[in-house]
Amino acid sequence: MALTDPAARRHDHGRADAHGHTADDDDVSKRLLESAAILSYDPSTEIDWDAPLPDEHYGLNPEWSTLYGTRLWDEMTEQQRVTLTRHEVCSIMNTGIWFEMILQEMVLRDQYLKDPASAEFRFALTEIADECRHSIMFARACEKMGVPAYRPNKVIAQFGRAFKALAKGELAYGGILVAEEVLDVMQRDWMRGENVLEIVRGTSRIHVVEESRHMKFARQEIRERLRHAGPVRRRTSATGIAMGAYVIVTNMVHPGVYKAAGLDVARALAEVRASEHRRVMMRTSSRHLMAFLAETGLLTSRSAAIYHRIHML
Repeated sequence: MALTDPAARRHDHGRADAHGHTADDDDVSKRLLESAAILSYDPSTEIDWDAPLPDEHYGLNPEWSTLYGTRLWDEMTEQQRVTLTRHEVCSIMNTGIWFEMILQEMVLRDQYLKDPASAEFRFALTEIADECRHSIMFARACEKMGVPAYRPNKVIAQFGRAFKALAKGELAYGGILVAEEVLDVMQRDWMRGENVLEIVRGTSRIHVVEESRHMKFARQEIRERLRHAGPVRRRTSATGIAMGAYVIVTNMVHPGVYKAAGLDVARALAEVRASEHRRVMMRTSSRHLMAFLAETGLLTSRSAAIYHRIHML
């Protein structure tokens, strides 16, 4: 059959290399590279780092505060609310930095010795470069707000070490997608918040645009890795991704943010756990993620039980 035959071209595009990657898969990465060439930002010049921070502006939309809608929120002064939201957003940014470092190591390991001429390889490195800029951007924003670094405790830090060392394939990209999807929904609101600090709105705009490519890449990689996966592998990966989601979601906001706002930490944590508003917001931020996991067979009864526990379902 002649190579110019459309059927032959389609067959060639569906032929996988030694890593299971096809030309059709590479086409996705090519489109993402084209997007990156047009829509990429340098936070050092896109954000006015010298602009003053208005005293009355929040760190994030009040509706996204962990205490919004609780009795404690009603009792707080306006200054406490402003302080709390600034510390909350910086805690989330620090969690983002922590996980972006895990992400970079997993992606680098995944691309080790793959074809450097492939679009997949080039976009993977482009994503890593984006994540480096994002981490610097978040760190600089927290420094500007005068908020200290909030880090995961030793147990969670060790879990992160194990995850980045052992996770591969759909488990690695599933963990990446969880962190990116949840934060994406939050930041789409923050960047439109008129009473939110411009520094948060600006960093959110940059992150939303560039992370949209990262999410498409992660979804494509997950579909590719599961192409010939059996039910046992899918169930195992589904549970692993859910466990990763549990760690990410439960560590986004450090307990120290409540102390910084002059609140009783034990009471604040109890009200957060009982907050129906918080549960609704978490389910809202997880809606697209849950739909994708269900589509790819990564939402099982066992993983769903974990997501229900952290109110993502």
